[in-house]
Formats: sequence, C-alpha cells, structure tokens
Amino acid sequence: VVVLQWLLVSRLPGFGVTPDAVLLFVTVAALRYGRVQGAVAGFGAGLLADLLVNPSLLGLQAFSKTIIGFVAGQFRTEQNEMLRSGPAQTAMSALAVALVHNVIVVFVLALTQDTRTLFLVTGLWLGSAVYTAGIALIAALLRSR
Repeated sequence: VVVLQWLLVSRLPGFGVTPDAVLLFVTVAALRYGRVQGAVAGFGAGLLADLLVNPSLLGLQAFSKTIIGFVAGQFRTEQNEMLRSGPAQTAMSALAVALVHNVIVVFVLALTQDTRTLFLVTGLWLGSAVYTAGIALIAALLRSR
C-alpha cells in the first residue's frame, strides 16, 4: 500500500494535496484486527511512508498513523469481522479519520517547522481529508458492485 501511495496515488495531486491511501489501509487493518495490530500497522506503514515520501520529517507519519491505528482499533467488532457500512458511511468515516490524522500532522508541522500558513488548514488539513474521503467513497462504490 505504501508503494502504491508513493508510485500512483501521490501522482494525483489536487490543489496541492494528495489522498492518503496508507491511512485508509491502517484504518481497515485496525478495524479488522484490533488496536494493537492497528498501531503496529500504523507504525510500520507510516515509517515506510516517511522513508519513501518525505525523509526530512522522519517519524511524523509513523507517529500519526500509530495513533490512528490504535484509536480505530477500539471500534473492532467482537466477531472479528469488518464493520459493514454503505459507501456514504464509509466516506464519512474516512473523512473523520482523515481529519483527526491531519490535525495531528498539521499540529506537529506548525510546532516543528515553524510554519503557520493558511495552506496548513485549508490544504493539508481539510483538503487532504476531503480527497482521502473521496478515494474511500470510490473504493466503497467499487466494493459494493
């Protein structure tokens, strides 16, 4: 998934932002296997994404995706099954997860890089979250066929 993000999804820029397929993978893994496996998947995928995409911020994606994997794993069903949802619910869930993930990233970037621009809010936080939710909606529509 990280290589797919690096090779394909990152080539789909819209308004300077890209969707986060790795985040969707971590969320699905956490929902299916639980919080510990979600956190491990988040750390591994995030670290690999850090190394491939932006090594100057090494650890930022690993940190944020570990938190998301752990929190999303709290919503795992008792029967070890995926939560069943329609395309609209999937997109709204992906939007919520992406907003939480991106606020962690924006907060750390604002503190460490000393950048406090409007793009952090409109592009990186909101824009990327909406784009990620759009990709989740397309995937859910394809899955429901």
